[in-house]
Amino acid sequence: MSGIKNSVLLFLKGMSMGAADIVPGVSGGSIALITGIYEKLLDSIKSVDKTALQLLLKGKFTEVWKHVNGGFLLILLAGILTSIFTLSKVITFLMDEYPIPLWSFFCGLIIISAIIILRDIQQWTIGSIAALLIGTVVAYLITGLPPTSTPDATWFVFIAGAIAICAMILPGISGSFLLLILGQYERVLSAVSSKDVLTLAVFATGCVVGLLSFSRLISWLLKNFHALTIALLSGFMLGSINKIWPWKEVISYRMSSSGVQKPFLTENILPQNYLAVTGEESLFLYAIVAFSSGIILVLGIERAAYYINRK
Repeated sequence: MSGIKNSVLLFLKGMSMGAADIVPGVSGGSIALITGIYEKLLDSIKSVDKTALQLLLKGKFTEVWKHVNGGFLLILLAGILTSIFTLSKVITFLMDEYPIPLWSFFCGLIIISAIIILRDIQQWTIGSIAALLIGTVVAYLITGLPPTSTPDATWFVFIAGAIAICAMILPGISGSFLLLILGQYERVLSAVSSKDVLTLAVFATGCVVGLLSFSRLISWLLKNFHALTIALLSGFMLGSINKIWPWKEVISYRMSSSGVQKPFLTENILPQNYLAVTGEESLFLYAIVAFSSGIILVLGIERAAYYINRK
């Protein structure tokens, strides 16, 4: 029974990662770190190596499955894909219709998550503090980059997949946001909605290549420089608040591929100035409720994980 419970919990964690990866500004890696599966995920991905290939060529499929922790990856991937294909329209709807509560929710989720993760650092050093500050500044600068015009060729979808997947396993730096910067976000989201198999296959191939390469670097850093890496990753999460800050003034717009006008460049503003600048209500009370809900959700996940692991 405990095995079924753990599988369901892992599937839900995968769904949470998938939902986060849909939103430009929120990272699935953050969710993996919050839910305590980040290092296990990296180790599992890293195990897809030369040994796994040799076992596969010898026809030892059972040993391959055990070597790569196939059960864990399959359940997690199933959760991620389920979320992407079922929640993409819901998340898009919330982003369009209720952006302030949605972004406030994610702000609360990310801030409390970074605080919880930083508790893993037993002894703070100058290096840890510097790593935290560097991570915050780097994420802040990256999330301030405007979208760019990029090639429409299929090969660039592969490149975009390889780059975006690296961000997807980095807490705080959103793969969706990098796709937005690379000008491929709408194309990939449209491919998901329309079941464009070719585009999705090319994108997935790029993701696999990027994932297998980058996961080894992060895993090595965690094993050899754990405190510094945790501080850096937490800094990435805190710096990403620049992107998901709920109150923004639109400086310029762009025309989407479907002919819909969408924000292109935005600037963060304080909630008390939002009405005067935009002519719209700041929905501050709704934002506080959503922000608190994000905090409560993370604390609940952490507490549930603690009791499950203790058993």
